[in-house]
Amino acid sequence: MSDRILRLQHVEIRVPDLELCTAYYTEVLGLIETARDVKDGVDRVFLKCWDEHEHHSVVLRQAPTYGLDHMAFKVAEQGDLDYFTDKLQAVSVPVKRYAARELGPGWGEAIRFESPSGHLVELVHGMERLGNMLPMTNPPPKPQDLVGIAPPRLDHVFVMAEDVEAFSAFFTDVLEFRLTEQIVANDGHQLAAFLERSHTPHDIAVITGPNGALHHFAFWMDDWNGIRDAADTLAYHGVTIDVAPTRHGVTRGYTTYFFDPVGNRNELFTGGYWVDPDFEPITWTEEEMGRAIFYYHRQVNERFFTVHS
Repeated sequence: MSDRILRLQHVEIRVPDLELCTAYYTEVLGLIETARDVKDGVDRVFLKCWDEHEHHSVVLRQAPTYGLDHMAFKVAEQGDLDYFTDKLQAVSVPVKRYAARELGPGWGEAIRFESPSGHLVELVHGMERLGNMLPMTNPPPKPQDLVGIAPPRLDHVFVMAEDVEAFSAFFTDVLEFRLTEQIVANDGHQLAAFLERSHTPHDIAVITGPNGALHHFAFWMDDWNGIRDAADTLAYHGVTIDVAPTRHGVTRGYTTYFFDPVGNRNELFTGGYWVDPDFEPITWTEEEMGRAIFYYHRQVNERFFTVHS
């Protein structure tokens, strides 16, 4: 299988208070503001992590409600947009194409379509490159003037769907993702699925819940100490911590969950494993769901399944 889709490229999220959320994402999380615009009469703010080279990885859009507007994945070549357009249309999924910069500053050429769960998905190529905050010759390990938590990059997005199996099949059969892990109910149906294109445990994951819902989007941290230090920063700023630093069984990753000021759940994630093209999916049973999600606690709090945006 060729590497046409490379990774999660960005998420655009709705926020009722744009200025408050901009302050949170830049001053507490430590993302970098790269642009602002007004699209169809609506204000937006574009952000990136310090070690990302492209124009943005998070877009905040002023809206009455909070949640996910769309998720976008980066493709390797411009021709991959044609390739996936043909595949999507072959299974009767409508596709809309956009020229470079048509969707906003820094944007590449893109196609958009809906997944079976109603989530708006975008594939994008040729986003403007701004560079990271380091020189390309003889760079230090990281900049010295980072603010807040300062994760180096966006990692994955986690959504909800009424039919997890249909969602998973769409992403594997049409978009050519690989299934890495799944949680399976006693009746054999998928309760959750973890899917990748970047050889990490997951670029996107889905769990049983309302169609179109966002569970969280996650930023990468380089190590476990970064997760713990970030929790100190979150507590100092009075950020609502959903799950204190702990470990997943699924993905083997280390994690902490928290909420932005309007209710969108964020995660900081590190660890995991390398996924080869012939990786065989790991299955967790319904009885072990607690250990799968929170390995140390061995149980999932009700809020984790019921609170979403």
